[in-house]
Amino acid sequence: MFSWRLLPDRLLPDRLPPDRLPSGRLPRLAVVGNPENRRVTLFAAAVAEVGLPAPRVVSWAEVLRAGGARFARDEIVRIDSPGEHPGVDRELRGVDDPTRVEGTGRWYTRFLAAVRGLEGGQRLDDPDELAVLFDKRRCHAVLDAAGVPVPFSPTSAAPAPEPPAVHGWDDVRRLMRAHRTPRLFVKLAHGSSASGVLAVAASPRGRVRATTSVELAPDGRLFNSLKVRRYEREADIAAVVDTLAPDGLHLEQWVPKASQGGRAADLRVVVIAGRATHAVVRTSTSPMTNLHLGGARGDLDAAREAVEAAGGSWAEALDVCERAAACFPRTLCVGVDLLPVTGWRRFVVCEVNAFGDLLPRLTGLPGSGAEGLDTYAAQVAAVRYGGPGAAPRTAARPTGHLAPPPPRATAPQHPHGTDQHHASA
Repeated sequence: MFSWRLLPDRLLPDRLPPDRLPSGRLPRLAVVGNPENRRVTLFAAAVAEVGLPAPRVVSWAEVLRAGGARFARDEIVRIDSPGEHPGVDRELRGVDDPTRVEGTGRWYTRFLAAVRGLEGGQRLDDPDELAVLFDKRRCHAVLDAAGVPVPFSPTSAAPAPEPPAVHGWDDVRRLMRAHRTPRLFVKLAHGSSASGVLAVAASPRGRVRATTSVELAPDGRLFNSLKVRRYEREADIAAVVDTLAPDGLHLEQWVPKASQGGRAADLRVVVIAGRATHAVVRTSTSPMTNLHLGGARGDLDAAREAVEAAGGSWAEALDVCERAAACFPRTLCVGVDLLPVTGWRRFVVCEVNAFGDLLPRLTGLPGSGAEGLDTYAAQVAAVRYGGPGAAPRTAARPTGHLAPPPPRATAPQHPHGTDQHHASA
């Protein structure tokens, strides 16, 4: 399996005509996704823009119906999100309404089975790494073991043994008391887009409140809502958590975030082939910064200035993201959710997302090697030069490539050459 960390300078090439590819041939690209989804169409547009043949699109519906799919040995296969398709969602989660919260445990099992049913080709996303990326407990433990700064969690677990079981609200309260953690996030272990996330706070007198987008129906069913609400009755919080628990729960300390313009702020940083290439600030008046829940894009330049003014290092912040991505060396692209702690001087990684590259029209960071390229064009560039079938590193580089990005002098060095995860709250 190809390791993207074998690219020491992590160079991303400029747009080159197909006949100037280092390999002397056109790569054959394929995508597993929902054909009409913007993720697939944006990636296909990036491929077309550089004159490469259109990627072969294999639909998730087809994969689930056939129990897998086969790819030619020389096809470079991108696995994209199965989300935003009611039929596929129904097949994976087993629920009749896509706005329902429940079913993520079943989604995880069926999604991984579908991924493992894909045969042949050369993958841009490693199945074993996807299994970790889509389990917040395992992902948190892998990051922690690698020395990546993460919030405290009583439920993270290394690949073995199994993580501590959380059977419901009583277990959550017990762990909060045992670890003296009065403020924490309760997350679905296999959730995405803040679905099923509760920001829970307990007062010294024992009163509890939870902020969440989960709507508790009178019959006990849970629905995703675009409205962030607060539950003040512990019985309601317990009802939500007890319903979520069978799908698997991850508990994580509620880190006080830095603010921008009076709004809580965090960052999504995209790392491609080992390099932090794109970043966006997300702000919100609630603990969840997701755009569909009322979050808004913030000012990246202002964030960088705040870091430096506080005596921190922007280069070190990006380095933290690259270290997180280095835990998944056989996956081309991940989206790292980076939480700036109050004051903007220190950062922790909240999550790593396998499908965290949907940032339309956002171009690369200065010095990243992806200037002028969106997240999809940057991935196509990485495949053309550094992916399977590329020329050896000793071969002369074609003219027209971007110069290697300068080293970040203030960032500590870390290895990228050894083989060592979904949305932020």
